Amino acid sequence: MLSVDLPQSPSTPELAQSNRILVVEDETLIREMLMLSLQEEGYDVVTAADGRTALTLLSEGDSNNEDCHFSLLILDLMLPQVNGLDLCRLIRYKGNSIPILILSAKASETDRVLGLEVGADDYLTKPFSMRELIARCRALLRRHRYNSTPPTPTLQLRDITLYPEECRVTVRGEEVNFSPKEFRLLELFMGYPRRVWSREQLIDQVWGPDFLGDTKTVDVHIRWLREKLEKDPSQPEYLITVRGFGYRFG
Repeated sequence: MLSVDLPQSPSTPELAQSNRILVVEDETLIREMLMLSLQEEGYDVVTAADGRTALTLLSEGDSNNEDCHFSLLILDLMLPQVNGLDLCRLIRYKGNSIPILILSAKASETDRVLGLEVGADDYLTKPFSMRELIARCRALLRRHRYNSTPPTPTLQLRDITLYPEECRVTVRGEEVNFSPKEFRLLELFMGYPRRVWSREQLIDQVWGPDFLGDTKTVDVHIRWLREKLEKDPSQPEYLITVRGFGYRFG
């Protein structure tokens, strides 16, 4: 059984838009309630009543067909044909990293630990709140999306190396400290070498469109950057002024 307290409206549509969820549950009432509640949140939902059907659907999702891909698996343990634990083991054995949320009436610590050890990412006992289930689904999807995002590549131009993930910069082999705005400016310049940026464009990209200060703020930060980057700030090699237009890097 489950506690039905449906969310009032989709609260995170940006997360739901591209996420397809497979619900594997043999109890018709629970399966339909899960499907309706997740659909109300904006998710694309496919259901299965037994483990064998779920395996077939997941195998199709492993193909190159994006229309069959699943972002999350909600899995009951007590299933006909192939039970939830065996299904979980098979999924992980095949190298599928899909996030798995187990639903089970088995509430003992041993059961929860077993479910997690065979490859589940989360374990929710019945009866459960639909609001809590939705929240756990969102958390699993966010975590998986973050872990699946490739790291931002290191940016390098001659003697300057910028490490975006570490917020770190080395100049001629020495680590140099930058303020957050200086770092963001340098990252923008190095990400688009030789592109000319106007002061207004730099303010929009780094300070944001709601910035109410003067465009001379950009000139001040450029001067500070030159003092940290250039061998001779009066004759810059990296941050070049393009008269009448703005600044470019390199």
